[in-house]
Amino acid sequence: MRLPKTRRRAAGRWAPLVTAAALVATVGATATGAPAAAAPQQNTAEFRGVNWADPRDNFADDPVVLSGLSTSDDYAHTYAKATRVITAFRANLGANTVRLPINPYTVNGPYWDAYRGVIDAATRQGFKVIVSYWEGTGARKDGLIDDIRTYRAMWDTVVHAYADNARVYFEPMNEPHGYTDTEWADIAANWLATYPDVPRGRVFVSGAGYNDHVTTVCADPRLRGTHLSLHHYGFWKSYATYDQWVADLKERIGDCAGRTVADEFGAPMTTGLDYNKADPSDNFVNYVQAVTDTFRELGMGAVYWPGLRTDDTYTLQKLVGDPERPWLATTNQSGADRLAWAWGRAKPVTR
Repeated sequence: MRLPKTRRRAAGRWAPLVTAAALVATVGATATGAPAAAAPQQNTAEFRGVNWADPRDNFADDPVVLSGLSTSDDYAHTYAKATRVITAFRANLGANTVRLPINPYTVNGPYWDAYRGVIDAATRQGFKVIVSYWEGTGARKDGLIDDIRTYRAMWDTVVHAYADNARVYFEPMNEPHGYTDTEWADIAANWLATYPDVPRGRVFVSGAGYNDHVTTVCADPRLRGTHLSLHHYGFWKSYATYDQWVADLKERIGDCAGRTVADEFGAPMTTGLDYNKADPSDNFVNYVQAVTDTFRELGMGAVYWPGLRTDDTYTLQKLVGDPERPWLATTNQSGADRLAWAWGRAKPVTR
């Protein structure tokens, strides 16, 4: 999700929903300490992926429908289309991970039977799948859980369906910017307490705010053993040098790179920019080169936004061919090269 990274949390937005204290009571007992967990990950470079998004940026008050899919498709049709898209992500980019949105309308209603075809198609091809909750639109687009009852029912269903599938990872909320850092850590801790059978290494705890820093969730002992999710975008600054972008990114990560996956980062891909050539005057070239160098240096997983989203200038892939038998084409080869470089799978690119 790409939005201006300005903290917005007015009391009026908070009052109609649920306070952090009420959520603790509703979702589960407050975690007083983390259960025994595996040692922190040394790196997260195994996550080499892209986001597959609804053209509406995943914000919806109805089911999310990924680019190229339709609510009229049944499970078999969805599975067949998704198999081709996932195959194209691997063939064109070398990806092994896809991040997918969910919301209560998708999971708690009839579309869930078909939507599972996307998750199943990906995992059966060996992909890791990160499933993340998105909020609704309008007044609901405030960085808060829209409705705790339907949210809980959604996660009950998803966890029940995929807890035993080691390739599926759970991200309790995308960009929880309506909460303070402390409130968000409380909510994440209680998600873990509610689903204690989910291995912590298969949970992505979003960074606070717009996923824009992981230092506070990293420091919380209740969240020990989880992966951390970071978002980072070039439009956050009108201009920064390469070195300034490196410094900005590393400040948001702190000493937590070993647990962190950048599961959203992106830049314009359909406007003709060449990210393989040095151009110190261009903010986005500086940004892309800086973050991909840094992800590689730190051994961090990187999941580009978006791998596929119709009518998004940031999309790295576009749909081509018969809509019933979709395939993908790369929109910017230099962007694909830099992504491969971040993943540690390409020859060095000269700045």
